[in-house]
Amino acid sequence: MKRITLSLLCLSLLAFPAIAKEKKSASPAPSATAAADNTAKNERDRSGETQTSGDQSNSAADIKLTADIRKAVVGDGSLSMTAKNIKIISANGVVTLRGPVNTAAEKATIEKLARNAGGKAKIVDQLEVKPAKK
Repeated sequence: MKRITLSLLCLSLLAFPAIAKEKKSASPAPSATAAADNTAKNERDRSGETQTSGDQSNSAADIKLTADIRKAVVGDGSLSMTAKNIKIISANGVVTLRGPVNTAAEKATIEKLARNAGGKAKIVDQLEVKPAKK
């Protein structure tokens, strides 16, 4: 009796991963949903015409400038997580703000925070308001 019970237990343990795998494969394929197409943005970033995170300066002044602006943005409770994740790139006293935000109000708030925290730094606003979902 113990041998039969042990055998059934072993068989069920071997069958369980196969059943779980079958259920996972029954879900819709990733290609069934609309794929993100960032081709144009990727080409724009590779062209060298826009600032990317690789353009961040390593000078102490630029690092402090970026950190001060980031603290101001992250500390603002009215901003969405999307807005708090923008790129802040400082090089030679010029700050570039890039990335998506949910609303025009968030864009204005971030620019205001950057101007206040950045002091005399030139602010280049390249933030993009995401289109509303339908």
